[in-house]
Amino acid sequence: MDISTVRVIVTGGASGLGEACVRGFAEHGARVAIFDRDADRGAALAGEIGGSVGFHAVDVTDESSVQAAIQSATEDMGGVSALINCAGIANGIKTLGRDGPFPLADFSHVVDINLIGTFNVLRLVAVEMAKNQPNEDGERGVIVNTASAAAFDGQKGQAAYSASKSGVAGMTLPIARDLAYNGIRICTIAPGLFLTPMFDTLGPEIAEALAKDVPFPKRLGRPSEFAHLARFIVENPYMNGETIRLDGAVRLP
Repeated sequence: MDISTVRVIVTGGASGLGEACVRGFAEHGARVAIFDRDADRGAALAGEIGGSVGFHAVDVTDESSVQAAIQSATEDMGGVSALINCAGIANGIKTLGRDGPFPLADFSHVVDINLIGTFNVLRLVAVEMAKNQPNEDGERGVIVNTASAAAFDGQKGQAAYSASKSGVAGMTLPIARDLAYNGIRICTIAPGLFLTPMFDTLGPEIAEALAKDVPFPKRLGRPSEFAHLARFIVENPYMNGETIRLDGAVRLP
């Protein structure tokens, strides 16, 4: 797909990897709809970038919220041809810790947003994509999900996060097969250690220590690099059904 003609929804688009995708797609001429729970930050970002970008307050786990936002975004942009799913959360709780077993509600909350929320949005957006006129390759839409290196190299305290991201990676191929008839592609990016707002709270010393585990380049990933890969997936019509690690070759011990 030609990025300049793309009409893209970005979940979690108000900050971090999602914000980088919003900026990157808008800079290349795409129309962008930001889906996020943070109304203040999302509206501010849309206002900063201007005309081609709009904000929609969305809870990705709520079907009616997502449906209403998709309808509004589709009307604003004249359709939707790409989806970048970046909405997600993390927690750090051991399976059995000093305070007892991992609270089931906390485990479910992470899975509900990261895995079920991702699927909820993509299944509803696929309905709209299927209405598009196919291009010369028969393509009607592209979906890019976000997993994590933790899907494969989960650390202590990441049982819920790793489970949710493994689920995102695991459903990529069957969804690609499901949506092939509709001319809709799907890929997943599994980022490693990226310089996002989560790392801002850790301080530069911890960030530098984590960066030492990355073989090359020996630094944390930049959100713009994630956005660059998302655009490449949208542009390349033969990318489908794949989970791509974007991590500087890091394999967390």
